[in-house]
Amino acid sequence: MEKIPAFSATEESGRKKFALPVDSEHKATEFRLFSVAAPHMRAFHLSWISFFACFVSTFAAPPLLPIIRDDLDLTATEIGNAGIAAVSGAVFARVAMGSACDLFGPRLASAALTLLTAPAVYCSSIASGPTTFLLVRFFTGFSLATFVSTQFWMSSLFSAPVVGTANGVAGGWGNLGGGATQLIMPIGFELILKMGSDKFTAWRIAFFIPGLFQMLCAYGIFFLGQDLPDGNYAQLHKSGDKHKDKFSKVLYHAVTNYRGWILALTYGYCFGVELAIDNIIAQYFYDRFNVSLHTAGIIAASFGLANFFSRPGGGMLSDIVAR
Repeated sequence: MEKIPAFSATEESGRKKFALPVDSEHKATEFRLFSVAAPHMRAFHLSWISFFACFVSTFAAPPLLPIIRDDLDLTATEIGNAGIAAVSGAVFARVAMGSACDLFGPRLASAALTLLTAPAVYCSSIASGPTTFLLVRFFTGFSLATFVSTQFWMSSLFSAPVVGTANGVAGGWGNLGGGATQLIMPIGFELILKMGSDKFTAWRIAFFIPGLFQMLCAYGIFFLGQDLPDGNYAQLHKSGDKHKDKFSKVLYHAVTNYRGWILALTYGYCFGVELAIDNIIAQYFYDRFNVSLHTAGIIAASFGLANFFSRPGGGMLSDIVAR
C-alpha cells in the first residue's frame, strides 16, 4: 500500500494558517488574482503597484518634454542624454537591489529604494537647466530596480507550478506604469492649467502626482508586506529559522552562474527597446504629426499598456512549458 506522508501537529497547523493552499515550504500553489490574503496575494498586489508607481515616476518627464524643453531650453542632445541617464540609473540600482534582497529581504529593500528615490521625483519640479534635469532623471531611474525585488518576492512566495504567472503578472502590470504615465501626466498637466496655472508652472506641479504616489507605496510595502510566508528576514535570522547570507558568497554565485548572463543579454535587448521608446514616443508624435500633448500621450500609452497581457502571457506560458 502507498504510504501517506505524516505531518506533525505543528506542520499541520502551519498549513492551515494560510488562505491559499501551500507546499512544504509554505509557498502558495495557487495564484488567485482577486484575493488580497496575507502574506502571498497581499505581497503580490503591493509589489506590482509599487513597481507601477516607480515606472510612472521614471517616465513622468517624457510625456511633458515638449513643454519642459521650451522652459529649460533643452537641445535634442540634452534630452537624449537625460533619457540615457534615467536608464543608466536603473542598471546600477538593479545590480545592487539583487544583493539587498538576498541580505535584507525584498520587503525592506523595495520599501527603502522606493522611499529614497521619491525626493528625486519631487526635485524634478525645481529643475532649472540641462544638468539638473539630467540629474533628477538619473536618480529617479534608480527606482526601476524595484523590478528585481518584485520578481524576487514572487519567487519567495509562490511555488513552481504558478511562479511564472505570479512573476509575469506582477512584472507586466508594474510595467504598465510606462504606458499609464503617458496618460496620467498630460491629464494632470491640463487639469492644473485649467485651475489657472501657466504652462511652465503646471508641468512642475504635475510632478507631485507621481512623487506622492511613490511615497505612499513605500509605506504600504513596509507596514503591510512580508518577506516570506513564515515572516520577515530580520525575525527569521534572529530565531535561527533562516541562514544569514554573506555578500561575498551572494556575489560569487551570481557572477559565476551562466544562466544569469544569458538572461541578462536576452532581457537587455527586449527591455532596452522598451525603455528607449518610452523615452521618446510622446515627443515624437507631438513634433512629427503636430498633435496635442494629450493625443500624443494616448498614442504613446498604447505601447506600454501592451504589458497588461504580454508579460502575464509569457509567465503563463512559462508555467505550462515547465509542467
